[in-house]
Amino acid sequence: MILHNLFSLAEYPERLAWEPFRPGVTICRLYDEGQQGSSAALLKYDPGATVPTHSHTGYEHIIVLSGAQSDYQGTHKAGTLVINLPDSSHQIASEEGCIVLVIWARPVVITEN
Repeated sequence: MILHNLFSLAEYPERLAWEPFRPGVTICRLYDEGQQGSSAALLKYDPGATVPTHSHTGYEHIIVLSGAQSDYQGTHKAGTLVINLPDSSHQIASEEGCIVLVIWARPVVITEN
């Protein structure tokens, strides 16, 4: 798979097949290696959307492609790379909406609904 012009996805979100993920958040899965493997996806947050507290069983890499998202470390704007360590947990919010590329080394466990 090749995706061109990632930082312009917000201008043409219809180029991808988005599916419901959480209220106000849609997902475009890029790959998924099962319950113990890695996966990658694009997440599109509507303004005001959140993802509840969740923990990471492996590294999580997030590249903010448009807009901004916030967690306990602060607000991360387009162009930011966030790396969350194994055994870390956090919740995410996006006041203005955003699109992020997320790569999970291992599955994520939602700890709060």
